[in-house]
Amino acid sequence: MTELRVVTVKLAEEIYQELALRIPEGDRSTFIRDAIAEKLQTTPKPDKLLALQQRITQLEEQFGQIQKYLNDLDILTFQHGKINPYQYAQDEVDRQIIEYLLNYKSATTPEIADYLKTNRWLVLNRLQRIEKTSQKQAGKSIIEYYAGERSGKKKAWWLNETIIQE
Repeated sequence: MTELRVVTVKLAEEIYQELALRIPEGDRSTFIRDAIAEKLQTTPKPDKLLALQQRITQLEEQFGQIQKYLNDLDILTFQHGKINPYQYAQDEVDRQIIEYLLNYKSATTPEIADYLKTNRWLVLNRLQRIEKTSQKQAGKSIIEYYAGERSGKKKAWWLNETIIQE
């Protein structure tokens, strides 16, 4: 057996009474040690969770590449099956940003931030992530940033209406 360490545990009174009733006084440390070891064997290791998360991310990227290749081959065209923009929203903030762009067709980052009553840097990061994710998965971005003037707006995010299903 390896070197033992002392651990202090606070238990609810009911649990302590049950432990005292069921386990003799000299065997309690061994019982608790065995219970912890048993519980640790059923708990996944963080490195395994990280590996699974990385594998899922890799699979998503590969799926996006397949969709991109199919789009390039015109097997899966934007005209026949338009893209649902909400599939790139990860949470409520993303959905609200997409909803705003669907309603107004374009917006500056400060306009969206005022609408959401949040930080414009958060909005900017979300817009960039949506743009990058849609570009990676669909081959075309559902939103795009245009720094020049377009329809009376400067430095605004525009919805790519040609590939969006409404």
